[in-house]
Amino acid sequence: MSVFDDSRLDDPAALEASDHLLRRLAGAGARVRAELEASEEALSQLSTDGFRPRAIVAAGRDARLVRAVLEPVCPVPFVAWPGPGLPGWTSPLDLVVVLGGSDADPGAVSAASEAVRRGAGLLVAAPPDSPVAAASAGSRHAVRLPSQSDDQLAAAVAVLQGLHQMDLGPAVDGKAVAEMLDEVAIECSPNNDVASNPAKDLALMLADALPLVWGGSVLAARAARRVVEAVRLASGRPALAADCGHLLPVLANQPPRDVFADPFDQPEELRPGLVILDDGVEDAGVAEHRRQLEDKAERHDVRVHVVRQANGTDVARYAALTQHGRYAAAYLGIGLGRYGTPREDQAPGPTGNPAEDPAW
Repeated sequence: MSVFDDSRLDDPAALEASDHLLRRLAGAGARVRAELEASEEALSQLSTDGFRPRAIVAAGRDARLVRAVLEPVCPVPFVAWPGPGLPGWTSPLDLVVVLGGSDADPGAVSAASEAVRRGAGLLVAAPPDSPVAAASAGSRHAVRLPSQSDDQLAAAVAVLQGLHQMDLGPAVDGKAVAEMLDEVAIECSPNNDVASNPAKDLALMLADALPLVWGGSVLAARAARRVVEAVRLASGRPALAADCGHLLPVLANQPPRDVFADPFDQPEELRPGLVILDDGVEDAGVAEHRRQLEDKAERHDVRVHVVRQANGTDVARYAALTQHGRYAAAYLGIGLGRYGTPREDQAPGPTGNPAEDPAW
C-alpha cells in the first residue's frame, strides 16, 4: 500500500510534475465557455416551434446528469438509456439526445444510428470528426453541437441550454457554471498551501480512509459518483458513493478504534471516512438522512468531512462539488506518489494518463 506523504502537497517539484493534471482541472471553466461559444449558432436556432416531443431518450456520456437536471421539471417522459440502441417504442414523435466524445462509444454511436434509422429528432453534442457525429450525419432532423473537448460537463451544459430553449428543461446559466468552476480553481490552486486549500484538506482526510461519499439531493448524489470515480483512479483504493440506506450498515459495522495500537508495529487497516456533499437543498428527507449518517458515524468513530456549496444554480453547485472532489483526488494521488513521480505510468485508467481519463 502506498504511503501518503503530506509534504508533497506543497512540494514545488511534485506539483510541477503533476502540472498536466492540475492544469486540466483549472481549465474546466474555460472549456464550458468554449463549448457554449462553439454551440452558439446551433443553439440560437433552437425553439419550440409549436412542437413538443412525446418523450426524450438520452444516451451516451453523462446522460444520467441530463436526467437528474430534467426529470423534476421536464413536461414529457424522460429516459436515460444505457444502450445499445434505443427503446423499442422510440419513433419520429420522440427526441433522442446523444452526448459523445472523440473516442468510439459503441452505445452512443448505436443510439445515434438508430435515431437516424427511425426518423426521431436528434440533439447531438460531439466533436465534428467523432464517430457519434458521423453516425448522426444522415438525419434531416438533427441539431449538432460541435464539442470542443472530451469534457463531459461542458458538453452537458450546452445540451441542457438547448433543451431549455426548447421548453423542455430548466434555465441553465452556462456563464455562471463557468464562473463557479473558476472560483473552485482559485480556492483549490496548488499555490495555496494545505492550511488554506479545501481540496488539500480533504485529501489529508482521505489519505488514511476508505471514502464513503454521500449527496442527499439528486444532483449531489450524482456528484458523489463522479467524485468516487476520481478517487479510485487517483488512489487505486475502493471508494463508495451510495444512498443513506446502503451507507448506514457500512458505518454500523465498524469496530472501535484501538487507541493503544502501535501503527509502526502493525499498521491499522484503513477505516471508512464519510464525505458529505451538501448543495444547500433544503428538504426534510435529505436533512433526516444526513442526521442519521452523522449520528452513526459519531457512534462508530468514523470521521466526517463536509463539502458545502449552497450558492448558484443547480448545475453550478453540482459542478463545484464535483470539481472540489476531483481536486482532492488529484492531491490524494500526489500525496500517495502515484502522480508527479516516475511511478505515474502505473496509475490506473484506460489511457494511463489521469488527465485524459473521463473521470477528470
